[in-house]
Amino acid sequence: MRARAGDPPRTMTQKILAGRSDDPNLNGELVRVKVDQVVLAREPDRVIGEALQYGARRCAVEVGIAYETRCVTTASDPPSPSTARALREALGLGMLVARPGIGFPAAVHLERFGSPARLVVTDEPRLAAVGGSGMLSLVVPPSQLAEAITHGSVTVRPPRSIQVLLSGRVRPFVCVRDVGLELIRRGLSDVIRRIDAEHRAPVVIEFAGPSARLLSVAERAVLAALAPSLGASAAVFVSDEKTEVYLRDQRRSKAHRGLVPDPGAPCDEVISVDLSAVDPLVLDEDGVVRPVRELAGKPVTQVVLGGDSGASLRDLLAAAALLKSKRVPPKLDLLLAPPSRQALEVLAQSGALVDLIATGARLLEPDPRLVTGELYPPPGGGVSLRTFDPEPTPRGGPGFVVASAETLAYAVATGAVGDPRSFKRPVRVTVPRVLPTDDVLVVRKAKTKQKEAEVTRGAPIEGLSIHAFKAPVELPVVAERRTPGEPSALLLESLDDVRWFLRKAPEVNATVRAVLAPHIPSGAVQMLSGLGILALAAEPSVLARVKDHGSLRFPDPREWNGKQSIVATAGNGTVELTWLAVGAERDWVANGTTRSTASGTPKRA
Repeated sequence: MRARAGDPPRTMTQKILAGRSDDPNLNGELVRVKVDQVVLAREPDRVIGEALQYGARRCAVEVGIAYETRCVTTASDPPSPSTARALREALGLGMLVARPGIGFPAAVHLERFGSPARLVVTDEPRLAAVGGSGMLSLVVPPSQLAEAITHGSVTVRPPRSIQVLLSGRVRPFVCVRDVGLELIRRGLSDVIRRIDAEHRAPVVIEFAGPSARLLSVAERAVLAALAPSLGASAAVFVSDEKTEVYLRDQRRSKAHRGLVPDPGAPCDEVISVDLSAVDPLVLDEDGVVRPVRELAGKPVTQVVLGGDSGASLRDLLAAAALLKSKRVPPKLDLLLAPPSRQALEVLAQSGALVDLIATGARLLEPDPRLVTGELYPPPGGGVSLRTFDPEPTPRGGPGFVVASAETLAYAVATGAVGDPRSFKRPVRVTVPRVLPTDDVLVVRKAKTKQKEAEVTRGAPIEGLSIHAFKAPVELPVVAERRTPGEPSALLLESLDDVRWFLRKAPEVNATVRAVLAPHIPSGAVQMLSGLGILALAAEPSVLARVKDHGSLRFPDPREWNGKQSIVATAGNGTVELTWLAVGAERDWVANGTTRSTASGTPKRA
């Protein structure tokens, strides 16, 4: 995308949003932007139900897709009938439906729909990986997703940008996964938190620099996928000749657009990373990045190779080559989770899949509960190594160690954690240029079956329930990762706590009416506000007082108008809590939805 004459220099994020906004200068607290794509991966039935209640007749964006992600079902946990009905309705709206087994949404969307210099809104934070293709992915509340399907636009806070300049070239046995861990070790999350808190705006990580052009799009996606775990709203890479080649290999060359930041574009922080100085690293069970040598010799009981965006196709091929003719140790489980159906086909065609199976690998289906740890949780008695970023889970369960695919290969070869440079002889891997692109598991509505689809429609699908603040209310305070059984205020202590709750928020907005934390990312504030949940911040000492008293009484919502903070009652005293919502987000909290009551919202609970 080229800047027009007279325009101020812009970051890549500003270029993507300015051309779609009714405020090209992005000066407001909230701006309206046109959406190119909508992706539903977590709660498609609620969003589709709400879109239908808002009067949607046809999906208003160029690509709307719902991923049917659950692959493993049991008699005690059968497929949801409401989800199946919602997916039929999605087809009737002209959306696409990706069937189970196609892969993890982030990896599949990058391959089949990732498009440079375009905007996608979603309910899946891990879709940030599509930033590797130069696409901006933003997580918005369910009501906004329904509005995007109906009208093609949403309201967002204009983001701030951090630029990461990459230089040098990675050394043998060092992967892009190690580069991502190096960014975590450097405290990039602290920089993001500072800028977010200072400007009350979401932060987007922009990758550029001379060495960004050396990375493949799949490798870029591994770095872009870090954004949610760092507290950023998204990440985006330059779109250049490497992006054009990637899209051509995917038979989507017409989707290519160039995207680079303008010289002198105003970034809030610039971080330089020399790729040649990065060593093999791991993220341990406590979330601390350490050199792999510090864990050397620890026995490994489980290895999960693959996942949604932790390992590129090149990484999987390299691991297969390193493990060829080797055997899995007796006390180690090697689990292979290809990120997409395309990756699985390439592994099969190249013979790498045969090599991994001969080594002792077990093939897993791409079920999202693998990422959350609900399926194949880390066993006790040894280290569990995985390539994908962890998803916050209820405390008390065993954690796992994140490392590169080549570090995992060394663990499988020896049965213990170790430096992959001990292999001594690196493998040369060539990713095939001819890739399978048959969308056999992507369902499109057949025009000839329109009447049949209308006949098979069932009862109306329930949208998201609305819970508005109408009067003074006293809420008990819950200070742990659990879902309360009555309307409560949830006290969260860390970014991981906030991320854990955001996954559950659409399901529990009836019982969690307020969230308190030292810091809540601005993107999360918008999500919570759209669900009618108060997002409040305070110093740890204030939160400790709230925790000690065990309850909070909030005044009448009419007293909140125009104020930066809410004075609530805790015991016999009061506490001042910063209300993080801005502009129209405050109306969303009061009304319990992003849509005005005049526009046909569902009934209130």
